[in-house]
Amino acid sequence: MNLDTVALHCFLAIADTGSFTQAAKRVGRTQSALSQQMAKLEHHLGKPLLTRGRTLSLTPEGEVFLGYARQIFALHHEAMDRFKEPELEGEVSFGVPEDFASAYLSQVLVEFSRRHPRILLNIRCDLTLNLFERFKNQEFDLVLVKMNRPGDFPNGHEVWSELLKWVGDATVLRGPKPIPLVLSPRPCVYRSAAIHALEAAGRPWRLVFSSPSHAGTVAAVRAGMGLTVMPPTMIPDHLSAVENPSLPQLSDTHVSLLKHQADNPAVNTFERFVLKTLRH
Repeated sequence: MNLDTVALHCFLAIADTGSFTQAAKRVGRTQSALSQQMAKLEHHLGKPLLTRGRTLSLTPEGEVFLGYARQIFALHHEAMDRFKEPELEGEVSFGVPEDFASAYLSQVLVEFSRRHPRILLNIRCDLTLNLFERFKNQEFDLVLVKMNRPGDFPNGHEVWSELLKWVGDATVLRGPKPIPLVLSPRPCVYRSAAIHALEAAGRPWRLVFSSPSHAGTVAAVRAGMGLTVMPPTMIPDHLSAVENPSLPQLSDTHVSLLKHQADNPAVNTFERFVLKTLRH
């Protein structure tokens, strides 16, 4: 049995968009052609991958196969990029939140630069909402953004979703005083989530420290100045989530990678690499 990369591409597009119509637009094929590719793939595997009904979803077998499909498709492109002649070159402008840059970017940059030394990466850090505005103004080829709902930003690949957590020293909650907060300045998705949750719950709060720097925020929380908000995967080892019934539950955060439609091989290669690395 051979797994056709065309069929894998179609399957991944359907899994990412949840729609034959949107997937067909993404891969540049008709819905009929996509259906044929899926039928062929399911026949080869001997398992149904999609539940076709009022809503389109992956079967349990499809969920399992999705991980393999991403790896196979990514390795296929990685091999093509690595041995393609002439070697890929160009420039990629990439916007990323400063906290993500601190936590994840070094791994991405080192590995990508090793594989594609002739591609220049132009990295800029900013708050998510600023990044999105600059992205709309064509300042970036790609941006990594945090959001409250995936639908907030069109034309993106969702990288992961997590439930936000309160982070810091629970002792700051003692007594009737307003909850001290350590947050980034406006506009910040995490700041908005924290304030909205507290006000909806009728809990008084006060801002005691505000910094656009992730390192500054972590230092202030570590010093016991107040609580902040983070996804679990970004909580430093020396800090911990606060599980206190007096605190309201926070909303999910969704991380997406946005790219302008382009036939730039350098940009497309970097996009695939970021998705593969961060999802892993």
